[in-house]
Amino acid sequence: MIGLDTDVHDFTICLLLEHGKTIEFHGPADITHETTGAIVNAANSSLLGGGGVDGAIHKAGGPAILAECWHIVSKIGSLPAGKAVITTGGRLPAKHVIHTVGPVYRGGNRDEAETLTSCHRESIRLADQRSIESLAFPAISTGAFGYPVSEAASIAVSSAIEGLASADHVTKIRFVLFDIATLRAYERAAEKLSHSNTAPPFQIEKASP
Repeated sequence: MIGLDTDVHDFTICLLLEHGKTIEFHGPADITHETTGAIVNAANSSLLGGGGVDGAIHKAGGPAILAECWHIVSKIGSLPAGKAVITTGGRLPAKHVIHTVGPVYRGGNRDEAETLTSCHRESIRLADQRSIESLAFPAISTGAFGYPVSEAASIAVSSAIEGLASADHVTKIRFVLFDIATLRAYERAAEKLSHSNTAPPFQIEKASP
Protein backbone atom coordinates (compact mmCIF):
# COMPACT_ATOMS: atom_id res chain seq x y z
CA MET A 1 0.00 0.00 0.00
CA ILE A 2 1.49 3.28 -1.13
CA GLY A 3 1.18 6.82 0.08
CA LEU A 4 -1.11 6.84 3.11
CA ASP A 5 -0.88 10.44 4.31
CA THR A 6 -0.60 10.34 8.09
CA ASP A 7 0.31 13.99 8.59
CA VAL A 8 -2.18 16.32 10.25
CA HIS A 9 -3.42 18.93 7.79
CA ASP A 10 -5.78 21.84 8.09
CA PHE A 11 -9.03 21.56 6.17
CA THR A 12 -12.16 23.64 6.09
CA ILE A 13 -14.60 20.77 5.65
CA CYS A 14 -14.18 17.01 5.41
CA LEU A 15 -16.62 14.55 3.87
CA LEU A 16 -16.86 11.29 5.80
CA LEU A 17 -17.82 8.32 3.64
CA GLU A 18 -18.35 4.70 4.57
CA HIS A 19 -15.38 2.47 5.50
CA GLY A 20 -13.37 5.41 6.86
CA LYS A 21 -12.88 7.12 3.50
CA THR A 22 -12.58 10.91 3.49
CA ILE A 23 -12.55 13.88 1.13
CA GLU A 24 -10.94 17.07 2.45
CA PHE A 25 -11.05 20.62 1.11
CA HIS A 26 -8.00 22.77 1.66
CA GLY A 27 -6.96 26.26 0.56
CA PRO A 28 -5.57 28.61 -0.37
CA ALA A 29 -2.78 26.09 -0.89
CA ASP A 30 -0.03 24.88 -3.20
CA ILE A 31 -0.55 21.33 -4.48
CA THR A 32 3.20 20.88 -5.04
CA HIS A 33 3.62 20.76 -1.24
CA GLU A 34 1.18 17.88 -0.78
CA THR A 35 2.39 14.69 0.89
CA THR A 36 -0.38 12.47 -0.48
CA GLY A 37 0.70 9.37 -2.36
CA ALA A 38 -0.06 11.12 -5.64
CA ILE A 39 -1.08 14.55 -6.84
CA VAL A 40 -3.12 15.22 -9.95
CA ASN A 41 -1.77 17.53 -12.62
CA ALA A 42 -4.17 19.54 -14.76
CA ALA A 43 -2.08 18.84 -17.84
CA ASN A 44 -2.34 19.75 -21.48
CA SER A 45 -2.57 17.06 -24.14
CA SER A 46 1.12 17.31 -25.08
CA LEU A 47 2.17 16.34 -21.50
CA LEU A 48 5.17 18.63 -21.92
CA GLY A 49 4.35 21.22 -19.30
CA GLY A 50 2.58 24.56 -19.48
CA GLY A 51 1.29 27.30 -17.23
CA GLY A 52 -0.63 27.27 -13.97
CA VAL A 53 -0.67 24.05 -11.96
CA ASP A 54 0.97 22.16 -14.81
CA GLY A 55 4.00 24.44 -14.92
CA ALA A 56 4.29 24.58 -11.14
CA ILE A 57 4.33 20.78 -10.84
CA HIS A 58 6.98 20.36 -13.54
CA LYS A 59 9.11 23.13 -11.99
CA ALA A 60 8.91 21.71 -8.46
CA GLY A 61 9.23 18.07 -9.50
CA GLY A 62 12.20 18.55 -11.80
CA PRO A 63 13.24 16.89 -15.06
CA ALA A 64 12.33 13.32 -14.09
CA ILE A 65 8.63 14.08 -14.58
CA LEU A 66 9.16 15.52 -18.04
CA ALA A 67 11.38 12.58 -19.02
CA GLU A 68 8.62 10.11 -18.19
CA CYS A 69 6.05 12.29 -19.98
CA TRP A 70 8.25 12.26 -23.11
CA HIS A 71 8.38 8.46 -22.91
CA ILE A 72 4.58 8.23 -22.65
CA VAL A 73 4.05 10.67 -25.54
CA SER A 74 6.46 8.67 -27.71
CA LYS A 75 4.13 5.68 -27.29
CA ILE A 76 0.64 7.20 -27.33
CA GLY A 77 1.01 10.62 -28.93
CA SER A 78 -1.12 13.25 -27.24
CA LEU A 79 -3.29 12.44 -24.22
CA PRO A 80 -7.01 12.85 -24.95
CA ALA A 81 -9.16 15.00 -22.68
CA GLY A 82 -10.70 12.97 -19.87
CA LYS A 83 -7.91 10.38 -19.81
CA ALA A 84 -5.06 10.02 -17.30
CA VAL A 85 -1.50 8.69 -17.09
CA ILE A 86 0.92 8.37 -14.17
CA THR A 87 4.58 9.33 -13.71
CA THR A 88 7.08 9.71 -10.93
CA GLY A 89 6.77 12.70 -8.64
CA GLY A 90 10.44 13.53 -9.09
CA ARG A 91 11.50 15.95 -6.35
CA LEU A 92 7.93 16.47 -5.11
CA PRO A 93 6.88 15.19 -1.68
CA ALA A 94 4.26 13.08 -3.48
CA LYS A 95 5.71 9.90 -4.97
CA HIS A 96 3.56 10.05 -8.11
CA VAL A 97 1.91 12.57 -10.42
CA ILE A 98 -1.27 11.61 -12.27
CA HIS A 99 -1.64 13.76 -15.38
CA THR A 100 -5.14 14.33 -16.74
CA VAL A 101 -6.37 16.65 -19.47
CA GLY A 102 -9.46 18.64 -18.59
CA PRO A 103 -11.97 19.95 -21.11
CA VAL A 104 -11.78 23.41 -22.61
CA TYR A 105 -15.11 25.03 -21.77
CA ARG A 106 -17.07 25.99 -24.89
CA GLY A 107 -20.46 26.80 -23.43
CA GLY A 108 -21.23 23.43 -21.85
CA ASN A 109 -22.76 21.74 -24.88
CA ARG A 110 -19.74 19.77 -26.08
CA ASP A 111 -19.60 17.02 -23.46
CA GLU A 112 -17.50 19.15 -21.12
CA ALA A 113 -19.25 17.77 -18.01
CA GLU A 114 -18.74 14.16 -19.07
CA THR A 115 -15.08 14.84 -19.83
CA LEU A 116 -14.46 16.55 -16.50
CA THR A 117 -16.18 13.68 -14.71
CA SER A 118 -13.88 11.27 -16.54
CA CYS A 119 -10.80 13.23 -15.44
CA HIS A 120 -11.64 12.60 -11.80
CA ARG A 121 -12.82 9.01 -12.19
CA GLU A 122 -9.83 8.01 -14.33
CA SER A 123 -7.38 9.62 -11.91
CA ILE A 124 -8.90 7.77 -8.96
CA ARG A 125 -9.03 4.52 -10.94
CA LEU A 126 -5.36 4.84 -11.89
CA ALA A 127 -4.33 5.60 -8.31
CA ASP A 128 -6.36 2.62 -7.10
CA GLN A 129 -4.74 0.40 -9.70
CA ARG A 130 -1.34 1.36 -8.27
CA SER A 131 -2.47 0.77 -4.65
CA ILE A 132 -2.08 4.47 -3.86
CA GLU A 133 -4.08 5.38 -0.77
CA SER A 134 -4.23 9.17 -0.90
CA LEU A 135 -4.67 11.58 -3.78
CA ALA A 136 -4.78 15.39 -4.14
CA PHE A 137 -6.70 17.21 -6.88
CA PRO A 138 -6.50 20.81 -8.09
CA ALA A 139 -9.52 22.58 -9.60
CA ILE A 140 -9.22 21.01 -13.05
CA SER A 141 -10.14 23.17 -16.08
CA THR A 142 -11.08 26.25 -14.03
CA GLY A 143 -8.03 28.30 -15.09
CA ALA A 144 -7.00 28.86 -18.69
CA PHE A 145 -9.52 26.26 -19.91
CA GLY A 146 -12.32 28.53 -18.71
CA TYR A 147 -14.69 26.15 -16.89
CA PRO A 148 -17.01 28.13 -14.59
CA VAL A 149 -15.85 27.34 -11.06
CA SER A 150 -19.26 26.62 -9.54
CA GLU A 151 -20.12 24.14 -12.30
CA ALA A 152 -16.70 22.50 -12.21
CA ALA A 153 -16.87 22.18 -8.41
CA SER A 154 -20.17 20.31 -8.52
CA ILE A 155 -18.86 17.86 -11.11
CA ALA A 156 -15.52 17.40 -9.35
CA VAL A 157 -17.00 16.73 -5.92
CA SER A 158 -19.72 14.35 -7.11
CA SER A 159 -17.36 12.34 -9.31
CA ALA A 160 -14.75 12.18 -6.53
CA ILE A 161 -17.35 10.85 -4.09
CA GLU A 162 -18.47 8.19 -6.55
CA GLY A 163 -14.92 7.22 -7.50
CA LEU A 164 -13.74 7.03 -3.90
CA ALA A 165 -16.75 5.00 -2.80
CA SER A 166 -15.92 2.28 -5.32
CA ALA A 167 -12.12 2.30 -4.81
CA ASP A 168 -10.36 -0.62 -3.16
CA HIS A 169 -7.15 1.14 -2.09
CA VAL A 170 -7.71 4.89 -2.23
CA THR A 171 -9.12 6.03 1.11
CA LYS A 172 -8.42 9.77 1.11
CA ILE A 173 -8.86 12.56 -1.41
CA ARG A 174 -7.88 16.17 -0.90
CA PHE A 175 -9.01 19.07 -3.04
CA VAL A 176 -6.13 21.54 -2.83
CA LEU A 177 -7.44 24.84 -4.10
CA PHE A 178 -5.52 27.92 -5.11
CA ASP A 179 -7.73 30.69 -3.70
CA ILE A 180 -10.58 31.33 -1.28
CA ALA A 181 -13.21 31.86 -3.99
CA THR A 182 -12.52 28.43 -5.48
CA LEU A 183 -12.43 26.81 -2.04
CA ARG A 184 -15.83 28.29 -1.17
CA ALA A 185 -17.31 27.06 -4.46
CA TYR A 186 -16.16 23.51 -3.70
CA GLU A 187 -17.50 23.72 -0.15
CA ARG A 188 -20.89 24.87 -1.45
CA ALA A 189 -20.93 22.02 -3.96
CA ALA A 190 -20.28 19.50 -1.18
CA GLU A 191 -22.96 20.94 1.07
CA LYS A 192 -25.49 20.91 -1.78
CA LEU A 193 -24.69 17.28 -2.54
CA SER A 194 -25.20 16.35 1.11
CA HIS A 195 -28.87 17.29 0.72
CA SER A 196 -29.39 15.26 -2.44
CA ASN A 197 -30.03 11.57 -3.02
CA THR A 198 -27.77 11.33 -6.05
CA ALA A 199 -24.43 10.59 -4.35
CA PRO A 200 -23.23 7.80 -2.04
CA PRO A 201 -24.03 8.71 1.58
CA PHE A 202 -21.59 10.90 3.49
CA GLN A 203 -21.44 13.20 6.47
CA ILE A 204 -19.81 16.63 6.63
CA GLU A 205 -17.32 17.52 9.35
CA LYS A 206 -16.44 21.21 9.63
CA ALA A 207 -13.11 22.35 10.99
CA SER A 208 -13.12 24.06 14.34
CA PRO A 209 -12.83 27.88 14.11
